[in-house]
Amino acid sequence: MIIDCHTHIFPEEVRKDRKAFCKKDEGFASIYDHSKAKVVGVEDLIVSMDESGIDRSVICGFPWSQPELCSFQNQYLMESASRYPNRLIVFVSLLFSNPDWSEKELDRAVKGGAQGVGEIAFYRDEMTSQDVHSMKPILTQMERQGIPLLLHTNETIGHSYPGKGRTPLERFYEMILSFPSLPIILAHWGGGFPFYELMPEVARVMANVYYDTAASPFLYSKKIYAIAREIVGVEKIFFGTDFPLISPRRYYQELEGSGLSKQDREKILGLNFSRLLKRGQATFCQIKK
Repeated sequence: MIIDCHTHIFPEEVRKDRKAFCKKDEGFASIYDHSKAKVVGVEDLIVSMDESGIDRSVICGFPWSQPELCSFQNQYLMESASRYPNRLIVFVSLLFSNPDWSEKELDRAVKGGAQGVGEIAFYRDEMTSQDVHSMKPILTQMERQGIPLLLHTNETIGHSYPGKGRTPLERFYEMILSFPSLPIILAHWGGGFPFYELMPEVARVMANVYYDTAASPFLYSKKIYAIAREIVGVEKIFFGTDFPLISPRRYYQELEGSGLSKQDREKILGLNFSRLLKRGQATFCQIKK
């Protein structure tokens, strides 16, 4: 089974009039206010999945700055998953700046079948210690229930690109230290975070942290697969495309040329993420009992 743990789809209203939504949200505009940035719907994703042999995909929206936009987006994700229940996995957006609303939205989403939160990103401003502190009740709940959190991370050096955040890696580490049992997926190879797992004290607290491959062809050479496997272990690497940014087949080509065994490639392409979901579902069932 191939599972893409990182895709983005948008409601028809956003696809038809992205300019209007760019005016409503500066973060959205920083990425999508130019013609090359693709904005697609669920039908486009399903077609791509069929063409690329992807069995299931995690669908994310955008980390909007207003609760009404997040709710609007989350509702679209839930409706999309109801149309393709065996193909799509919903990760919803929450607002770190609005914990009261986020708590209610998370409860609504989980009851509606959502299985995770993300992609949470800070494009215009840095994530602060106060942001993490304000979300403590929600993150504690997620930790207790085994609900995964997908976080946008990126390297702070190198070439510039739309969506390159400024949050330093130590801020994410601060969150990991505060919620060591919370399943956290650091997008885009964690912005170089795997290297720090060579430090024993870091590796110990990163037991529930995983890395996705989203945008890898734009960021690193294909050597990253073997290097990351050597440092953190292949079980902590998840296949994510950031669709529609890059075609899934481009990742397949890089994986084929990475030097990894077929068994390791199969783990990355779906088995690892599937195990995480099963673990979370088991935790949730135990809580309900």
